[in-house]
Amino acid sequence: MEAILNVVQNIDGWILLFIQNHLRPDALTPWVIRFTKLGNAGLIWIVISVLLLIPGRTRRAGVLSIAALAVSLCITNLLLKNYVARIRPYEVVSGLTSLLGAVDGYSFPSGHASAGFAAATVISKSCRKWVGWPCLVLACLLSLSRLYVGVHYPSDVICGAIIGFLIGLVIFWLFGGKEYRRRARRARRRRR
Repeated sequence: MEAILNVVQNIDGWILLFIQNHLRPDALTPWVIRFTKLGNAGLIWIVISVLLLIPGRTRRAGVLSIAALAVSLCITNLLLKNYVARIRPYEVVSGLTSLLGAVDGYSFPSGHASAGFAAATVISKSCRKWVGWPCLVLACLLSLSRLYVGVHYPSDVICGAIIGFLIGLVIFWLFGGKEYRRRARRARRRRR
C-alpha cells in the first residue's frame, strides 16, 4: 500500500509542477487567485443557495444545497482532513510555490471540491438544466483552481469531488422528494 501511495504522491507532484511551469500565465494568475477565494468557506455556494431560497420553485434546491454543504463540511473538513492529515503540496513538492502563501489545515481531501460538487449535484438534480449545468461547471473550475494555485494535489481534488458528488446524491435521494424516487423506481423497472 505504501508503494502505491508513493507512486500517487510522485504523479501528483509531477502534475503540479507541470501546471506551475507551463500553465500559469502571468496575466491569468491574479484572476485565478480571486476566483479560487470565492470557494473559501463555501462562500459562493452559500450565496447561490440563499438565492435559490427566494423563488418558490427553487426553494427546495436551496435547502438541499445548504444541507449538502453542512454534511460536506462535517465529513471533509472536520473528519477526513484531520484523520488523513496530508500536508499541503507546496510544503512537500520541491520547487512548488503556493500562490496563496501558507494555507491553514491539511490537504486531503479538497474542501473546495467537496463543497462545490455537493452543492452543484443537489442543485443540478433539483433545478432546470440552465441552473444546474453552470453550477457543475463552476464546481469543476473552482476545483481546478486549487491545483493552479498549488494548495492541493490532484488526488485531493478528485477525491473531494467524488465525496461531494456522493454527498449531493445521498442528500437529494433522502430529501429530494417523491417525484425523484418515482422516476428512479420506473427506471429500475424498465431495466428489468
